[in-house]
Amino acid sequence: MVLDIWKRIKKGDFAPVYLLYGKEAFLINETKQLLLDRLLKEDEKDFNYTAYDLEETPIEVALEDAETFPFLGDKKVIFLHNPQFLTSEKIKEKIDHNLSRFETYLKEPAPYTVLVISAPYEKLDERKKITKELKRTAEVVEAKKLNEHELKSWVKERARGYGIDIEPSALELLLTLAGTNMFMLSSEMDKLALYAQDEKMIHADLVEKLVSRTLEQNIFTLIEKVVSRKLDEALRIYFDLLKQNEEPIKILALLSGQFRLIYQVKELSRRGYGQQQIAGFLKTHPFRVKLAAGQADKFTDEELTNLMNLLAEADYQMKTGGMNKSLLIEMLLFRLNK
Repeated sequence: MVLDIWKRIKKGDFAPVYLLYGKEAFLINETKQLLLDRLLKEDEKDFNYTAYDLEETPIEVALEDAETFPFLGDKKVIFLHNPQFLTSEKIKEKIDHNLSRFETYLKEPAPYTVLVISAPYEKLDERKKITKELKRTAEVVEAKKLNEHELKSWVKERARGYGIDIEPSALELLLTLAGTNMFMLSSEMDKLALYAQDEKMIHADLVEKLVSRTLEQNIFTLIEKVVSRKLDEALRIYFDLLKQNEEPIKILALLSGQFRLIYQVKELSRRGYGQQQIAGFLKTHPFRVKLAAGQADKFTDEELTNLMNLLAEADYQMKTGGMNKSLLIEMLLFRLNK
């Protein structure tokens, strides 16, 4: 697990070779930055840190660098970006790489160099010899979306890094308001930590006051108001979105997407699927499934079917009719609230 690897890096326990792969860019970037900051002092980075784009440079050039002693320091750090030879994706490679030379290096890596291979691909080609060798010899960081438990652990660890703590209710509210995008969560945590320095604790009311709502979260809250039959509050959120220059067609698309998710979660739950299975099946984050499941309980099957029909009708009218688009959604909210 990536969080365990971060703990080892922070303790000074480094591997000679790291393989970072996956689509969660934040985890890859954070791991690279952590390694760079822990291994090299600021004045050493100009001499002992190099990055190579393997779409432009043969890997043997990077390996020669890796085997050269560091200058004015004990360690050097080398990043290798875009190792297309590790993926089965159909990409036309511009460079011929001497992979047997790479395999030889992996068997006996330079003790003074930390080599970091950054592969922004969802999957690696497990059939290739070089992939097998890397997975056998390197410290592997799979950068995939964190589940809810891992996400909460990461937020708490980030808070501890600032010398503060976060209440369970505040943590739950943070994820609900900011979503699961780690770049956004990181930014919000940085802001919350500044305001919580005196008390050394992030409370729920501070999260409520400071955390920016994503458009998706505003739509989620709007639906909550519809569910609770609070039309005036639902309309207030909608009018606020219009003031922020959000397009009605985009709002309708997000409304439809959230109700579709609620419908799918309800149906799959009835078939006996767990939330983790549903998340995998629908290719969405488990936390989104958890929130949708809470909303799904508030609708009957008949109500959800009717809602989906209303949304489809509104979409058709918006794309083909001459009615004012913002007025169309306003009327839709009245109909959803019945």
